[in-house]
Amino acid sequence: MLSWPDELCTALARGGRHVVSYDLRDSGTSTTIDPQNPAYTLRDLAADAVGLARALDDRPAHLAGIGVGGLVAQVAALDHPDAFSALTLVGTRPLAPGPVDADLPDHDKATMARLFSRRKPDWSDRSAVAEYAAGTADILGDDPAAAPSLAARVWDRTPGAQPAVHMANQLGMTFSRLDCRPRWRERLADLALPALVVHGRRDPFFPVGNGEALAREIPGARLLVLEDASRAIPDAATAEVAAAMLSL
Repeated sequence: MLSWPDELCTALARGGRHVVSYDLRDSGTSTTIDPQNPAYTLRDLAADAVGLARALDDRPAHLAGIGVGGLVAQVAALDHPDAFSALTLVGTRPLAPGPVDADLPDHDKATMARLFSRRKPDWSDRSAVAEYAAGTADILGDDPAAAPSLAARVWDRTPGAQPAVHMANQLGMTFSRLDCRPRWRERLADLALPALVVHGRRDPFFPVGNGEALAREIPGARLLVLEDASRAIPDAATAEVAAAMLSL
């Protein structure tokens, strides 16, 4: 849930929205069983979003997903169209983890080489994790000064002291093991709700072509490219993103 900037959530609330962020399974304060070997699928996570939305209000909700959450949001909106009134997708792509379609840009190879060549920290050491996060942000093109405090907040909310659990929370490695079949990209044209796609121009993990494809394939979707952003939504862009979301 901490993937969403506090400033953005506050701006949405000031715009009259009831803003709810939550942890996916095996992350944050949600129940953690074995984050490296989950027994659930992406569609279970989509059903979680639907169940939460319906439990909170009997009206359709505006569903927003960032990164992996954007994959969950796409599947949830496709499989449960009556549960949602609008869709916002940030820094994501129309495919599950794994091989990418030929027409979509894959992860930047040089950036991935730098990321995976780094020595991993002691995941049970809060300060080491925060320092590692700063280096990761620098490689990805995000703000390295802001990354340590966010990593520390994630670390503080992670239950227990197991290094594997802390690693999964910091890196989101849990989701790479999910069964994300069948494909949903070919169904995006079936979406019949207002949609916003937000993407950082300098994103090396999911290059901007992925966001452009989403906006093309979802009928009537608006594309908002953040020219100076990479993976994270910069503080300077929160007002623009909030205004775009509130306009749906």
